[in-house]
This record gives sequence, structure tokens and C-alpha cells, in this order.
Amino acid sequence: MPFKPRTAIRCHHIATLAAIAAAAAPALADWKPTRPVTIVVPYVAGGGTDTTARATARLLSEQWGQPVVVENVPGADGLIGTRRVNESKPDGHTLLLQTPAIVLTKHAPAFKGADPLARLVPVTNIAQSPGVIVANGKFPASTLPELISYCRAAAQPCSMGTGENVAKLFGRQLQAEAIPNLIVVNYKGTAAIITDMIANNVNFAVTGVASALPHQKAGTLKIVASQGVNRSSGAPEVRTVIETGLPQYEYTTWFGLFAVKDTPPAVTQGIYAAVREAMRNPDLQKAIAAAGAEPLVNTPDEFAAQVRKEDERFTALAKRFPLD
Repeated sequence: MPFKPRTAIRCHHIATLAAIAAAAAPALADWKPTRPVTIVVPYVAGGGTDTTARATARLLSEQWGQPVVVENVPGADGLIGTRRVNESKPDGHTLLLQTPAIVLTKHAPAFKGADPLARLVPVTNIAQSPGVIVANGKFPASTLPELISYCRAAAQPCSMGTGENVAKLFGRQLQAEAIPNLIVVNYKGTAAIITDMIANNVNFAVTGVASALPHQKAGTLKIVASQGVNRSSGAPEVRTVIETGLPQYEYTTWFGLFAVKDTPPAVTQGIYAAVREAMRNPDLQKAIAAAGAEPLVNTPDEFAAQVRKEDERFTALAKRFPLD
């Protein structure tokens, strides 16, 4: 047998591993559903999560040759729809589109049972969108520091509307750190908050940028700050919380696909590959932009790391500012 230098053997071994990996990659991406797929959106129809889900579902249906149906299952801050997916078969035919609110479910005062996040496996992100702090159009403040200063000195306590646990946590944080007499008013959805802000029944709130922009243009509401790392393309004149020296209030919503725990890696990789391909479509990119977001597709491992980081951050905040 002819002698092979150690370097040559190592190179041959690496090349063989690369060939195996290359052969396996298409197999992982080749998975396709064998019957209709359901994407559960655990919130009411018409919001940013729902819009993103429906635009994505249409293109996935075209790729897979199977119907992809969006099912709205609202209630209990997204818990009802999430549990619907928790109880499904781990075969990739029932998916969940969730936001960072999922990591706070276990910290809600009324929550009982197992953490629903533990019964899920991250598949991929679809989009992300910065939160914005919005106030009544006549509110006497145009930045977050001005809003805090005004509310601290105002004769009547300021009020903040919240529609989900992340916003409630932000309200608790503001109470503890900046506005001790802040009144936090909980709502079941963004539409009611917008209506009450316009009527000046509540002073300010955290919403998605797409919900706020039409009313800012009309002058009935004003965006006081963007909570994103960068300024929003829809309101480039509005400074971020980081720019105003308050980075602790940074918050960006992601819209991510999850499958139930124990779904095979070949299935999650196949779904990720299909979403990545769908995201090349200009129509989907436009739909996501219209919802006030921007496309963001990452691998199952990358998305899992992102969820873990968010979980750690919000768990620490929830311990400091309990959601009572």
C-alpha cells in the first residue's frame, strides 16, 4: 500500500466530510408536507403577525403544492393558540407564528402549568419590527426624555395603554425607574388603545410602527421614540431610545415560526429552506414592509439562540418588575 503523507490523509478526510455534508444538505431541505399545513397565529386577525403569516403562507403553498392555512386562535395573551400547537403531532404540519411575548407567558401571574416555550422548537424568523412609543397628538412631549420629565411633574398622573405582556413589562419598568405615579391600563388589543389615545383617554402606549404611522401623518398621534436599534424607515426623523440615552427601553419584535417539540431536524430544516426561498419574492417583502417590518430569515440554530437570549433578558426583567 503506497504511503500517504499525514497532511494528505487529513485533507482527504476533510474533503470526504465536506462531500457528505454537501450530500446531506439537499436531503434536509427536500422535506415537503404530504397534506395541508396550518400556521396558527395566536392573536386576532388583521395585526402585523397575521399579515406576515398570510403573505408567507401563500408562497409556501405554491412551493409545497399543498394548502397552507392561517388559523387565528386568540386569547390569554397568545397562550390558547400556542397550546393548540403544543398538542399537535411533531410532523411539521402544524406550525406557530409567535412574537417575543411567548417568553413572558410563564411569568404571567395567572399562568399555571408547563412553560409552553419548552414544548416548541424554533424553526426560523420571518421578520422583525421595532416597537414605537406613541402619544396623543397634542401631548406636550416629543421625545421619551421629555415624556418622562412631563409625567413626573404633571399634576394628574399620566396613563399608558398596554396590549400584551411585553408592553406591560415596559410599563412596570417605567413605573419603577422613571415615572412612579404612572397608571398602566391593560387592553385586549392595539385597536382599542389607538382609539383611546386619539380620544386622549390614555396618554401614550407602545405599538407597532405600522399601527402608528397613519395616525402620525394625520396628526392625531405622535411617535415619541423608536425602540429599535436603528431608526425606523417609516419614521426616520424619530430618534431611537438609544440615541436619547435610554437604551434599557430598546425592544424589537420578531415574528418567528415554531414547530412542536420532537419535530425531526430534517423537517425543520425543510421548512426553513422553504421560507428562505419564499423571502426572495418581492411581493412577500412588500407585504412585510407594509406591516411595518423587515424580512429576517435565520437558521433553526440561529433562531434558537435568539429566543434563548430574549428569554434570559425578559426573565431577568420579570423578576425585577413582576407582572402583577
